[in-house]
Amino acid sequence: MLPVECAGCGGRAGATRHGFCPGCVATLEALRPGPVRPTPAPAGLPPCVALGPYGGVLREALLAYKERGRHGLARPLGGLLAEVVAEAVGGARPVLLAPVPDTAAAARARYGDHLGRLARHAAYRLRRAGWPVRVLRPLRALPRPDSATLDSAARARAAEDTFRARPGAAVPRPRAGAPAPVVVLLDDIVTTGVTLAAAARALSAIGLSPTVAAVLAATEKRRRS
Repeated sequence: MLPVECAGCGGRAGATRHGFCPGCVATLEALRPGPVRPTPAPAGLPPCVALGPYGGVLREALLAYKERGRHGLARPLGGLLAEVVAEAVGGARPVLLAPVPDTAAAARARYGDHLGRLARHAAYRLRRAGWPVRVLRPLRALPRPDSATLDSAARARAAEDTFRARPGAAVPRPRAGAPAPVVVLLDDIVTTGVTLAAAARALSAIGLSPTVAAVLAATEKRRRS
């Protein structure tokens, strides 16, 4: 069998741990989630926490996962996203994870619902740690240009009317006496923040206001605060 390339550095030697070589595993495990904020921040953007800057091993891993169909990376990347959620929420409590939906065209181009897979693996990791977690998909995304091809102004215009509630989407109600769950908006990368802000506004309109957004990477021009 041909050796599997490491998703982080491209090396072929020792890429056995869910697609990463030992050195890249160590690099990813050394990342620590922290708050990030685009400047300027768009209206409606909740507080954001990212695992690290969009560069190096993390960038290469995300590209391999999203653009090259390396579905096996959903497990380790979802585990890392669970760490971001835990840091963002601050302690084990009921959580609703709401991944930003892809358009149908983007899902086809990116080998399926990449954020949905990450959300499921993140939820699994959090449940194993004792967190009551549910994954919700109350929004759908209308067709829009790929954000990677747009400047910040065009990205903001495209995101403004992108998200709609799915027909019949219901807001889950906590049991009597149970604490209200924290709604966490999920995405893989934050750049200008306009997509997260638009999704947050759409969720708020149906009674699911996100407390925080958890992402894997923030573009390098975004200052960690």
